[in-house]
Amino acid sequence: QVQLVESGGGTVQAGGSLRLSCEGSGIRFSDNLVEWYRQGSGKEREMVARITRGSARNYADSVKGRFFIDRDDAKNTVYVQMNNLQNEDTGVYTCHSRDWRGQYWGQGTQVTVSS
Repeated sequence: QVQLVESGGGTVQAGGSLRLSCEGSGIRFSDNLVEWYRQGSGKEREMVARITRGSARNYADSVKGRFFIDRDDAKNTVYVQMNNLQNEDTGVYTCHSRDWRGQYWGQGTQVTVSS
């Protein structure tokens, strides 16, 4: 059984930082890509950060230089460190991964950036 469990969401002031975690079970993150998506109110879901099995990293233009994705193989956990958060970063952040059997989504965690 594959399960992705997110944590670390909350409310933060503009300019603040937050770190989200995605812990996987039934899937090895070191062998599969892991992505963070977000969806703001009235907006389409977008990919904001990705890390591949080879540890290549990709970011949406809107978060480059502010968000940093990393993986802890011992914990089978992927993190995204989010710095200098802005109001437009507000949304539900969801972890996504895939393997040969299918695709998997976490339940999502709310990030709210206040002015």
